[in-house]
Amino acid sequence: MPKDTLRIGLVSISDRASSGDYVDKGVPALRDWFERALTSPWQMESRLIPDEQAVIERTLIELCDVAGCDLVLTTGGTGPAPRDVTPEATVAVADKVMPGFGEQMRQISLRFVPTAILSRQVAVIRGRCLIINLPGQPKSIQETLEGLKDAAGASVVDGIFAAVPYCIDLIGGPYVETDPAVVKAFRPKSAIRPE
Repeated sequence: MPKDTLRIGLVSISDRASSGDYVDKGVPALRDWFERALTSPWQMESRLIPDEQAVIERTLIELCDVAGCDLVLTTGGTGPAPRDVTPEATVAVADKVMPGFGEQMRQISLRFVPTAILSRQVAVIRGRCLIINLPGQPKSIQETLEGLKDAAGASVVDGIFAAVPYCIDLIGGPYVETDPAVVKAFRPKSAIRPE
């Protein structure tokens, strides 16, 4: 795979979906979103696993260290319920915690529901991979990644993905470009490659 291809790991964490009780919607929603948002080359690895901390940790380590993902996104398991252990598993495999992502995700969700304060989403870096816990609902995933726009299309609240390409630059990953109609990647002027 060329070095300029972004390798993305998508992990849906759900006891019921992983046992076949219902169809997972998180990974398909993310795949569809990336097809709209990214204009640079990318490849995807996906996993559907239960809410078991040891399984989540092994999956994140495998995607980062073996599959060579530059970015891993999880959905599910970030609430306060006893089986919600995604943040604990994510922090357990981390080299660095990136608290700004969780703060921004909650700010976006609070525009819609007061229960957003119950979300425990985190983001971390493991080696050269950024791992982000996302919400489980497709609509919330899109809002979190893209942010909020007014009726005229102007940004009201930035989505978290605006910062992801530059973060990937800083940890040694490929140069990621986006469709600004979906989400505009932000980089300092000194970090923008000429077209």
